[in-house]
Amino acid sequence: MLQKVSGFIEMHGLCLPTDKILVAVSGGIDSTVLCEVLHQLKYEFAVAHCNFGLRAEDAEADQLFVKKLAKKYEAPFFTENFNTRAFAEQEKLSIQMAARTLRYEWFEQVRQQEGYDYIATAHHSNDTTETVLLHLTKGTGIAGLHGIPAKNGRIIRPLLSITKDDIYEYVTERKIIWREDTSNETTKYQRNKIRHEVIPVLKEINPNLEETVQQSAERVSHAEAIVAAYIAQLREQSIKETQEAVYVALEPLRTATGLPVVLHELLRPYNFTYSVVLELVEALDGISGKQFESPTHIIVKDRDQLVITQRNLSSFGSILIHEGDTAAEAGNLTFSIKYVDAETYKLNTKPHVAALDAAQLKFPLKLRSWQEGDWFVPLGMNGKKKISDFLIDKKVPANLKSQTLVLVSDQSIAWVVGQRPDNRFKVSDKTEQVVEITLDRR
Repeated sequence: MLQKVSGFIEMHGLCLPTDKILVAVSGGIDSTVLCEVLHQLKYEFAVAHCNFGLRAEDAEADQLFVKKLAKKYEAPFFTENFNTRAFAEQEKLSIQMAARTLRYEWFEQVRQQEGYDYIATAHHSNDTTETVLLHLTKGTGIAGLHGIPAKNGRIIRPLLSITKDDIYEYVTERKIIWREDTSNETTKYQRNKIRHEVIPVLKEINPNLEETVQQSAERVSHAEAIVAAYIAQLREQSIKETQEAVYVALEPLRTATGLPVVLHELLRPYNFTYSVVLELVEALDGISGKQFESPTHIIVKDRDQLVITQRNLSSFGSILIHEGDTAAEAGNLTFSIKYVDAETYKLNTKPHVAALDAAQLKFPLKLRSWQEGDWFVPLGMNGKKKISDFLIDKKVPANLKSQTLVLVSDQSIAWVVGQRPDNRFKVSDKTEQVVEITLDRR
């Protein structure tokens, strides 16, 4: 198996032996095997784990298992907790789509911040079969028929030539332990229904179904490359990217053959569905101002162009502040950070400023949305108070409560952002260095 994976990596140019890889690890059999394979092939990798808050104690056990797995390989460990249900409800997404959106946004954030070259996921050839069948069932374009690409930007899939049977044989041979997700057995999810009820019937017709689908998907990929060349030419003519937005000029597109398909391909990086693109095409000759949404982006039709902006997903994840950082951003908020000797520091008591004792802080600090059950010790008090009660006492409007952030040091809240610091982190006559964090709304 190691030789097969190594050959697949080399054949598809997934990565170099010297590249640093961030591995997405759930704790299940596939991702656990991926860690073992990369370890045996002597790749330098880190482990990234998402806790979506959907499986109660099982999710906590998964998180602990993956943390121990990272320690076993002496690999850096990154983890994040998400309020997936809240995100899914707000964005009107299925739980699975919400989790996928949050997962990949966070993986890329960690990859960039920590200096990794690629994100590796544990998809295998059975996943390709399931994906193609699911896309065919729900309706798809060319991209939906190529299955799962071995390499997509910074995302790589080293196990894509491996079957599930190969994986089971490997764990038996190596005596590898993994966490079993019982949700994989229920057929209430579409992919599981395909896996457990549809594929066994198709394999009665073609026992080599996975191999056949994989070969067909590869042929579709070659056809897709021809289309991609045409799309690339149109992209160069019509798309301009800036820090604030992506602008799509409409004039070069009006004479394009198969405009809905062309526009869908142009907008694919921004996760717009084909049905939304069809609505957009109908609106191209209408008045300006109409808005269209994807899980990650928003398009506004503005006269002779489309304007694409990114949605703010930070309220469902977190932002890390490392020691020495002088600035941080969270959505439309910016934070400036200063490190000042206490002897020369003049205390600023405004609510948008937090003056904290550096010796009491444990970096990296984390900016995140407050959660039910969070508590702190408000400055000037000795007893702890739930943040929910604090915000009620402060008469913070309900629609603004959800936007309130907290600054976390280790497991303790050091500042309810824009409201009040925690008394345990206050500047005192024993303070030697002050960390001053100032909030600015853009």
